[in-house]
Amino acid sequence: MPWKNQGGGPWGSGPKGPWGSGPQPVGPRPPDLEDLLRRGQDRLQQLLPGGYFSGVGIAVIVLFAIVIWAASGIFRVQSEELGVVLRFGKYVRDAEPGLRYHLPYPIETVLLPKALRVSTISIGMTLIDDPTRRGRTMRDVPEESLMLTGDENIVDVDFTVLWRIKPAGAGDFLFNIQNPEGTVKAVAESAMREVIGRSNIQPILTGARNTTEQAVQELMQKTLDHYGSGIQVTQVQMQKVDPPAQVIDSFRDVQAARADLERLQNEAQTYANRVVPEARGRAAQIVQAAEGYKEQAVAEARGQSARFLKVYEEYKKAPDVTRERIYLETMERILGGSDKLIYDTGQAGQQGVVPYLPLSELAKRSAPPITTGQQQGGGSR
Repeated sequence: MPWKNQGGGPWGSGPKGPWGSGPQPVGPRPPDLEDLLRRGQDRLQQLLPGGYFSGVGIAVIVLFAIVIWAASGIFRVQSEELGVVLRFGKYVRDAEPGLRYHLPYPIETVLLPKALRVSTISIGMTLIDDPTRRGRTMRDVPEESLMLTGDENIVDVDFTVLWRIKPAGAGDFLFNIQNPEGTVKAVAESAMREVIGRSNIQPILTGARNTTEQAVQELMQKTLDHYGSGIQVTQVQMQKVDPPAQVIDSFRDVQAARADLERLQNEAQTYANRVVPEARGRAAQIVQAAEGYKEQAVAEARGQSARFLKVYEEYKKAPDVTRERIYLETMERILGGSDKLIYDTGQAGQQGVVPYLPLSELAKRSAPPITTGQQQGGGSR
């Protein structure tokens, strides 16, 4: 007989061991499961005096089973899900996020696809486990990313597609396509190859990235709608667009040369924009000065001709007087700036005019030279 069942042993009465009493439970003991089941059976027998298999007992059990079966139709749709209710396997309606109800199985069932979540698929690159870095790293997939352009060049394109289920396309998404992610990836790669095949390599590498992304998105959406997939492509993002690794250095040299060419062209255009207006301004200034000189010369010529005509009219009226006046005016104009004086003495031995004393000439000759001190007002004593 075991020691714990003995009334007394070498260590005394009760369930003891060689080191004294065993651990005693602290606080109230947990309820016994057998005791709870026994009490439940007793109460059920009190409610059903005739036993479980009496008419009342069977009716209660059936009613309880019906209530549980009816309550099994309660379900909850999460915030990023969309409930799709099927009646005998046929689509009947959608269920919005929240607490909803459908007829119990097998009449109706519900599917809960992640319709409001935006999924991402990468083409040309994949994440792999890297034990050396203790994490995951990105690896290129050349069989997906290498594509042929329209001018027969090879380009390495890595891109990402963001997609989701259409708000009213959950039924098509569940029943028309079997592998949604594989379908989206295949359609994305096919659309990108078609768009790249229609384009030259230079625009793809430089400024046509947005145009290419838009064209790929439109072509993908058109193909998926033709399949009746119920998928909406929200965005296409080109992550990396480079030539193959074997020739990337040469392509970068070409890119640098093109950038230098554009820079020099811009500098030349800037210089032309600055010089040409200045030259045009100087040309306009010269033309305007010539026009002014022309107008001045023509006006002076016309004035001279009008003056000549006026003088000629007066000359015809009195030729002698006019001729003498013209002669005197001409001589006055010629001799007016001369320092010499010419006068007629008349007949020999006779003085026709008052003797002339050149005081101005005498003053110039007799005046002493002006020194520096005199110019400053000091003078010499």
